[in-house]
Amino acid sequence: MGDEVHKQAYGSWPSPIDAALAAAHDGHPEWVGFVGDEVWWTEPRPAEGGRRALVRRLNEEAGREAPPWKGGGGRRAGGTEESLLAAPWNVRSRVIEYGGLPWTGVMRDDGPLVVFTHFTDQRLYRYEPGGEPRPLTPLSPVGGGLRWAEPQVDLARGEVWCVLEEFTGDGPDDVRRVLAAVPLDGSAADDRAAVRELTDGGHRFVTGPRLSPDGRRAAWLAWDHPRMPWDGTELLVGEVGGDGTLHAVRTVAGGAQEAVAQVEWDAAGRLLYASDRDGWWNLYRDGTPLCPREEEFAGPLWKLGLRWFAPLDNGLIAVVHGRGATVLGILDPESGEVVDAAGPWTEFAPSLAAHGSRVVAVGASPRTGYEVVELDIRSGRARAIGARHRDPVDPVYYPEPHIRTFTGPGGREVHAHVYPPHHPRRTALDGELPPYVVWAHGGPTSRVPLVLDLEIAYFTSRGIGVVEVNYGGSTGYGRAYRERLREQWGVVDVEDCAAVALALAEEGTADRHRLAIRGGSAGGWTTAASLTTTDVYACGTIVYPVLDLATWGPGETHDFESRYLESLIGPLTDVPARYAERSPTTHADRLTVPFLLLQGLDDVICPPAQCERFLAGIAGRGVPHAYLTFAGEGHGFRRAETMVRALEAELSLYAQVFELDVPGVPELELRT
Repeated sequence: MGDEVHKQAYGSWPSPIDAALAAAHDGHPEWVGFVGDEVWWTEPRPAEGGRRALVRRLNEEAGREAPPWKGGGGRRAGGTEESLLAAPWNVRSRVIEYGGLPWTGVMRDDGPLVVFTHFTDQRLYRYEPGGEPRPLTPLSPVGGGLRWAEPQVDLARGEVWCVLEEFTGDGPDDVRRVLAAVPLDGSAADDRAAVRELTDGGHRFVTGPRLSPDGRRAAWLAWDHPRMPWDGTELLVGEVGGDGTLHAVRTVAGGAQEAVAQVEWDAAGRLLYASDRDGWWNLYRDGTPLCPREEEFAGPLWKLGLRWFAPLDNGLIAVVHGRGATVLGILDPESGEVVDAAGPWTEFAPSLAAHGSRVVAVGASPRTGYEVVELDIRSGRARAIGARHRDPVDPVYYPEPHIRTFTGPGGREVHAHVYPPHHPRRTALDGELPPYVVWAHGGPTSRVPLVLDLEIAYFTSRGIGVVEVNYGGSTGYGRAYRERLREQWGVVDVEDCAAVALALAEEGTADRHRLAIRGGSAGGWTTAASLTTTDVYACGTIVYPVLDLATWGPGETHDFESRYLESLIGPLTDVPARYAERSPTTHADRLTVPFLLLQGLDDVICPPAQCERFLAGIAGRGVPHAYLTFAGEGHGFRRAETMVRALEAELSLYAQVFELDVPGVPELELRT
């Protein structure tokens, strides 16, 4: 009897996936790396204030005597995970606000030596398991202080080479970035002058240095305003002197129209890099293409230290590549052939490391969340070794995505993932079509991965469909697709989302009168722009959005994106009217449908003032809405209680607007 399928109205299906369950599984492991032959990474702790923990996987020689730094004197099981640095330690960098690689480690005879950035004070710390972290860098009272990313330990010189972001005033763009060397002995903990600068600050943005195998050369990326790193970067190479200084620095690739996304050295001292000079991010070795394909071997550099490829000692290269979704493969640079790893994973994050014949990555699929995956290139065996996915509910409740390509205005292609309502024991009432929510991703120079997301399952298991749209401007489909959004933000993204929503309604997949849209950050912009310029949607959820272009630029938002609008909208001096014309705040008086606005009060990327100006524009107009703010949250919610409140509020909005019977969810108060 329990397996019988019952007819019930969409949106009212009972689901074991509640908001607390979805929140507990938000986020994923990242920043994988090797310390000796051990695999380490960071992973989220939503229930611990949203901090990121440092985790290591103990080796599988089960039963061997543990050395003192592993709590010796007894036997320890191998192949298990150990979380280091208890709360409140938070291994996360704030460089360029989106962050970067926050840790590194080396194995010495007496155990691991780890250097990491602590989120709260942004200092670099030295840590040996079993001891207490010791600061390596000082605090600064100026502006956002000193921040660090992409640390790399140089034991021979007794230093950590990394990126230093230093605020020189109180404004968000009073900042400089250089490559720096920090003493490992702690002598710079209270002395900024003891930090040795390796570059002169001639570029606004830099990535961490990569040292050649002989230690005589360093390579890194740099770019300047108004370019974003996916517009154009320069690949720089400098000689490393005997005194540890950099000289004879020269540009070897890149430019205003060529985005180099990553650089490494192979074991023979040849320069490897990913460039989009031919329209796709492909790999090059000393300027020669290794595997020219119309697919991506890299992506947008939103965080410093992202890795899409990793050279192995035998000359092969581990690669994360694909068109849209990405897979893990091994590239033979001599033949140009790629052999992909077998396994259930259909999406890999830009987090990759190699050691000997072992490659570690972070993979997921529509049936599994992200987990740490190890590939042994000798055997070809790939397996999950860390943060392993465990089904928190019966997987029969998971959504089943359909990869679709829709036709947008002018016949252009629009890529999307459609998640129909799905329940093992419920089906629709006769003649009823389901409500659908369009999800607009952030960025906007980004894309949505095809992976299990319990927030999506939260809706689909209740009978509400979801469609994620990789609108024009998204990554993963080549530079031409990415460039569709150039000076067209607020137009192409809005049109593409609407085209997908209306196509679903016209083909009988979705109820035309029960369409909604939601998005965060740049997706919040697309949501607000859609609600104020189209009549496609019955309601929307706007999350930490950009809403007023005139006040989202230099001096108003953080430095990294402060000139982003020059490519998305056009130079302000040339098209000032366009900034007002495109802003949802300008057209707030056109908004007539209910909406939910969610905002972190500590957000420096999209400050609360954006929301407040928008709300002033609809005041007294009788539009039902709710504005929920969250103290202690920045750009991207990380605390479990915040995510629960936000998700339940969103469901309540849809329940009220679509007239759904959703038991057990607190009713959101909509005010006019």
